[in-house]
Amino acid sequence: MTARDVFDRLELTDYERDALIDLFDLGRTTAPNLAEATGIPKARIYDVLGSLADDGYVEVIPGRPKEYIAKPPDAVLDRATENERQSFERFKQEVERNREAFLTEFQPRYEHATEGDRPAEELFRVVDVGEPSESGTRRIYHTATESVRVLSKAFEYLDRIEPAFADAVERGLDVRILLLSPNRLAPPARDQQADTVAHITDTYPSVGIRYSDRPLPWRGTIADPSMEYDSGTAILLVQEDEVPNHMRQAAITENGSFVAGVGRYFDLVWTHESDEVGERHANTP
Repeated sequence: MTARDVFDRLELTDYERDALIDLFDLGRTTAPNLAEATGIPKARIYDVLGSLADDGYVEVIPGRPKEYIAKPPDAVLDRATENERQSFERFKQEVERNREAFLTEFQPRYEHATEGDRPAEELFRVVDVGEPSESGTRRIYHTATESVRVLSKAFEYLDRIEPAFADAVERGLDVRILLLSPNRLAPPARDQQADTVAHITDTYPSVGIRYSDRPLPWRGTIADPSMEYDSGTAILLVQEDEVPNHMRQAAITENGSFVAGVGRYFDLVWTHESDEVGERHANTP
């Protein structure tokens, strides 16, 4: 946006814009002089200046003849802001004046049309893998209140969500990470996993980490699962090695029952099918 683009935001006509720009250059002047300088027809110049004065951008100096001078540029911007605020306030008041009548007429129509035909709660919301899924993951960390569970091959995306991860740890949440056994990873992924584990162990010692001996069909983040089915959020994607990341999608759910089920899966693998980090390191070639 350039300095002159501001005039478009002020919603001035072409004549009003030209007049105001030339008034900045000319200073105090008469309407005929300004018409000659700008090429605005003399039959229009008084209306143009009157509109600018009404908006508060130009000062009218009484006399014979009248003279006109632009307000300082900072005052013009301040006035434009105030004009917009007043316009919004008028709009808001008009809406509120008509709210009761609007609702009286249309709310019964809406309720009649949708009665008995309300959709069931959406089980999943689908987002693309990448920034959209990482944004959803960060939101889960920030809104979690008790626990966070992570299912991942190597937690290779930690650096992209780490501020949110750190926030959850600093708030005292129970954070646990279930990773795929290093023996099931190719060397590059194994090395990346080892670096990530070392970083978490050193920086966030309260975080629990274990390695799954069996493949993990799901990857994702689970927050606050409850067997009461009244809380919880999760973002999940299935393991699809043959599908490139840019073509994959993740599912976000706030369905308490589903989140509880995924949380139960995590707990079972954590307890019965995983090793502690130290144990796995000792067995890793």
